[in-house]
Amino acid sequence: MIKKAMIMAAGVGSRLDPLTKSTPKPLIPIVNQPVMDLLLKHLALYGIKEVIANTHCLADDIKQRYENLNPTNVQCTCVFEQTLSGTAGGVKKCEHFFKDEDSFIVLSGDGVTRANIGEIIQSHITSGTIATMGLTEVPMEEVKHFGVVVPDQKGFVQEFQEKPPIEQAKSNLVNTGIYVFKKEIFEYIPANIFYDFAKNVFPALMANNKKINTFVIKDYWSDIGTLNQYRLSTADMLNGKFQIDFGYNKTNFGYAAASSKIGAVIPKNTITAVGENSFIENGVTLEHCNVIGNNCIIKAGSTLNNCIVWDNVTIEENIALDNCIIANNVIIKRNTVVAKDTVV
Repeated sequence: MIKKAMIMAAGVGSRLDPLTKSTPKPLIPIVNQPVMDLLLKHLALYGIKEVIANTHCLADDIKQRYENLNPTNVQCTCVFEQTLSGTAGGVKKCEHFFKDEDSFIVLSGDGVTRANIGEIIQSHITSGTIATMGLTEVPMEEVKHFGVVVPDQKGFVQEFQEKPPIEQAKSNLVNTGIYVFKKEIFEYIPANIFYDFAKNVFPALMANNKKINTFVIKDYWSDIGTLNQYRLSTADMLNGKFQIDFGYNKTNFGYAAASSKIGAVIPKNTITAVGENSFIENGVTLEHCNVIGNNCIIKAGSTLNNCIVWDNVTIEENIALDNCIIANNVIIKRNTVVAKDTVV
C-alpha cells in the first residue's frame, strides 16, 4: 500500500555529545548496529525498499554508508541540508521523492522500534486523514521529556502539550516521531523556511479543521536522544525487550561473533554481546550488561560493568569501567582511573 519512506536524519544530536562530535546520530550503534540500520531493516519487513534521508551533521558519513555501501539492501537516497530546516522543513526538501505516491511514512532517525508499520498504515487509510501520528504510553513521571498528545474518544488529536510539568499533563501518550502522511501535507509546509510539525504544521491542520489521526503503538519503542536513554535502549536490546537478530552466536553469557576470543570471567545473570575480531583476555571480568564492539582488545585484570564499548578500542590491564561509554579508536592505558558514568 505504501512503498516509500523518509528517515529524518539531520539532527545535531547535542544531547548525545560528545559521541556525536565524530559520529552522526543515525550511526550511533546499538549492540554494534547503527540505529538507522535497524530502522531500514524494520521498514523492509513491511515491503518498503525505497527510503530518503535528509542529512546535515557529518552528512558524508551517512551518505557513504547508505548510498554507497548499502548494508541493508534498502535503496537509500540522501538529501543534504546546508542549514537545518526543522522537522517539517526537512520533509519538504524530500517532496520530489514522493511525487508519485499517495501516502508515505516518516520516521525519526533516533528511534528504535518494533512497531507494526502495517497496522499504522491501515489505521491511516481507515481514518481518511492527512496525517497519522504514532503514539506510545510512558510513565507519568517521564512526560516532561516528551511532546504529549491528547486524543479524543475517536483517536483524533484534541490537544498538544510540549514537555508539560507532570501536574499539568493531560495524557501520558507521547509522540514517537513515526508518521504517515498523505502528499497533501506538503500544502501546509512552505519551501525554504525553518518549519516544524509540532509548532507549525499540526496547529495549522487543526486551525483548518483537518483531523490528525493517532495510533497507539503497543510494541517496543525507545529513542536514543540522551546518553541515559541510549544506555537504557542498549540494555533493553540485550535483555530481549527489543527482539532482533544480532548476527552473533548464542553463548552462556550472551552473544558473540565467531571470530572473537573470550577468556573473561562471567558472573551469573550477566549479558554481554561481543562483536567481530575482538579479544578478551583471561582475567577480565564482565558484570551485568555490556556491549563490546569490533576489533577490540581488553586485557587481563580489567572489569567492565554496564559498559558500551565501540569499535577498535584497547583497554589495557587493571582498568575498572562502571557504566561507561567508550567511543571508537580509544586506548585506555593500564592503571588509568576512569570515573563512573564517563564517556570517552
